[in-house]
Amino acid sequence: MEYRPLGKTGLTVSVAGLGCGGNSRLGLGRGASFDDCVAVVRTAVDLGVNFLDTAEAYGTEEIVGAATRSYARDRLVISTKAIFKAGDDTGETVARRVDAALQRLGLDYVDIFHFHAVNPVAYEYHRDVLAPALERLKQQGKVRHIGITETGPNDPDQKMLTRAIQEAPWEVTMLAYSLVNQGARHRIFPVTQSRGIGTLLMFVVRNIFSNAAYRRDVFAKLVEQGRLDASILSDGDPLGFLVAEGAAESITDAAYRYARHEQGADVILFGTGDKAHVGENIASILRPSLPPPIIERLHASFGRLSGVGLDRPGPVQTTIKKEES
Repeated sequence: MEYRPLGKTGLTVSVAGLGCGGNSRLGLGRGASFDDCVAVVRTAVDLGVNFLDTAEAYGTEEIVGAATRSYARDRLVISTKAIFKAGDDTGETVARRVDAALQRLGLDYVDIFHFHAVNPVAYEYHRDVLAPALERLKQQGKVRHIGITETGPNDPDQKMLTRAIQEAPWEVTMLAYSLVNQGARHRIFPVTQSRGIGTLLMFVVRNIFSNAAYRRDVFAKLVEQGRLDASILSDGDPLGFLVAEGAAESITDAAYRYARHEQGADVILFGTGDKAHVGENIASILRPSLPPPIIERLHASFGRLSGVGLDRPGPVQTTIKKEES
């Protein structure tokens, strides 16, 4: 495993982080037992992963808590988050929800607590009304660092995050980034690097990389909308060159490696409900960067896309956001 500083937090994190989501990411809802999910987490930790991300909405905080009791607390960096409603929730709500998360995790403190999936219109409320409660909890030692996560499918142009990374108190952020959703390369990473904000990358691998039929449908619609040149479809699979030219073992392998070696990327989140896949995902993240000509081709071909590949776990969706004129 490789490790690096998480911004200026003082935390040292594995470049591969386990995203402990519900449904398809840890097998919940697909017949996987609680113990099976615990085993996935422990497999990742035993392979060197020290960054674990969960959330109230995922329903996996108890799983993470059960899985991590076998390890020294200072060996792990545990991140969780909760969704708050602007205008309804208060600082007292934040305190209660953090205490509830700690109880489910079985911890005295959490390394990072994020406001989860913050919409642009709700950002100021989170910053001005709710964040002071997290700062008080940080002073109390219940939260070590304060984070904020974007809602990629609802904010593909990253309007919320573009503001947040310029302001206090955010120390860590979670954002969508992939080889077909490269906006953060220009909008986000230069600022997070200069300000020392830690970055956690989600949506690195989604259905668009693992489902060939869905991928063809998405790219055909992009061509129809005029967002990609029709020549992208001339060779069949628009991403097939990643494998055909020997740059990567698979398209998902290329997707992990592309994100992993982007300047400004700290932790690449991956998820799986299968212990056997944990090692495969980690291996991809730890492989060398894609060859420069391949990266240049990815930038030239897909660098202007926005809101592509941001489908949530589960059945594939074919709705694609049209670019604003």
